[in-house]
Amino acid sequence: MTGKQLVTGGSCGLHTLHNAFMCGFVAWGLDRLLKAMHTLFNIVPARREDCMQVTRSSVFPLSFSAHRWGENLPVVERALAVWPSLLIYMEAVRTKKVPNPGTGSYDTIAAAIKDPLILAKLHFYMAIARTFTPFLKRYQTDEPVMPFLGRDLAQFLKSLLRRSIKRELLQDATTVQLTRLDIAERKNCVRLQDVDIGLGAESILKSTKGERTALEFRTECAQGLSNMVLKGQEKSPLKYPVKLLILSHGQASVERGFSVNKEVETTNIMGDTVVARWLVCDYVALHGGVTKVPLTKELLKSVEAARTRYCDYLTEERRKKEFEAKARKRKAAEDDLEELRKRKKTILEVSQGLAREADKTAEEAEAKSGTKMAELISKSNILRKGRKKKFAELEIIEKEIEAKGAELRKIE
Repeated sequence: MTGKQLVTGGSCGLHTLHNAFMCGFVAWGLDRLLKAMHTLFNIVPARREDCMQVTRSSVFPLSFSAHRWGENLPVVERALAVWPSLLIYMEAVRTKKVPNPGTGSYDTIAAAIKDPLILAKLHFYMAIARTFTPFLKRYQTDEPVMPFLGRDLAQFLKSLLRRSIKRELLQDATTVQLTRLDIAERKNCVRLQDVDIGLGAESILKSTKGERTALEFRTECAQGLSNMVLKGQEKSPLKYPVKLLILSHGQASVERGFSVNKEVETTNIMGDTVVARWLVCDYVALHGGVTKVPLTKELLKSVEAARTRYCDYLTEERRKKEFEAKARKRKAAEDDLEELRKRKKTILEVSQGLAREADKTAEEAEAKSGTKMAELISKSNILRKGRKKKFAELEIIEKEIEAKGAELRKIE
C-alpha cells in the first residue's frame, strides 16, 4: 500500500449522464411537450373518453421524468406511437366535435404540432436515448461493476462523439484524450450533412421541404450533441486516473430503485402493491431470472394459499373500513350533540336574561305614571314575548338532543 492512495472518482456517473442528456435537448422544449401530452389525458377521465371515441385507441402517453432524462426512452417511444391519434384528437377539438380543454397542456401541444420538425426532434431524442439507456441500466446494480466503469464510459462517450466528430480522431484516443477533445473546433467535426441523427430523423428530413430547414435542424442536433459531450466531459470520472481503487458514492441502488419503480408502477395502485411487486422483482433478480427461480415446497404451498390469504386480507380491510366509518359517524354525532348542548345553554342564558330584564322593567313601571309607565309596560311585554320564543326554540333543541342521543346509542 506504500505510495498508493484512494482517489476521487468524480461526481456520480449516472447523475452526470442524466444532466448531460438534458443539456442536449432542453433548448427544444421536448420536456414540456411530453409532459403536456401525458397531463392532457391523465387527470381528466372524460377527456380520455373523448379521445377514445374519436381515435378508436385506448393507448395514451406516458409520464415524463424531468430528473432522469436518460430513462425517458419508453416515454418518447409511446409519444411517437400515439402521435397520429393525437393529431386526430386535436383536429376533433378544432372542428368542435369534442370540447376544447382550454388548458396550458393543450396549448403546448397545439404549438408543437405547428413545428414541421417536431417528429424529427422526437426521433432524434429516441435515437440518443437508445444510446444512454443500456449504459444506465448496466450500472444500476449492486454488483461490483465499478472496475469496468472507465472502459464502458469511454465506449459510451465514443458512441456519442462518432455522431458528429471525425472517426480518425477517435480511433486511437485514450480515455483522457476523450475528456480533453475540443469538440467546438470546427476542423474536428464532420460536415453537417454527415451528422448522424438517426434513421427516424433522417426519414422525416427527406420528406421535409427546404434544404435550409434540414441544415438548420442538423446544426441544432450537432449543437445538442456538443452540449451533451461537454457536460459529460466536465464532470466525467474519466478525468481521474485510477491508481488503486475507485469508490462509488453508492447511488447505484437508488437509481436502480427508480427504474424498478417505473417498471412496476401502473395507474392507481396502492403502496402495498408497489412493495409486493418490488419483492417479486428482487427475488427474481436474486436468482438471475424468472426461469431460474427454484420451485420449492414452501413456495408452492404459499402459492396455493395465496387466494385464501387474499380473501382474509380483503375481509380484514373491510372490517377496518367499517370500523373507521363507524368511528367517523360516532364522532360526527358526538360533535353535533355537543353543539346542540352549547346552543341549549346559550338559549337558557338568553331566556333568563330576558326574564330578569322584563321583571326589572315592570318594577320601574310601577313607580311611574302616565305615558312613561305605558312605555315601560310595553317594553316589559315585548321582553316576555321574546322569552316565550326562546322557550319554543329550547323545546325544539331538546327534541333534537334526544334524537341525536338515540342515534349515538345505536351507533355504540
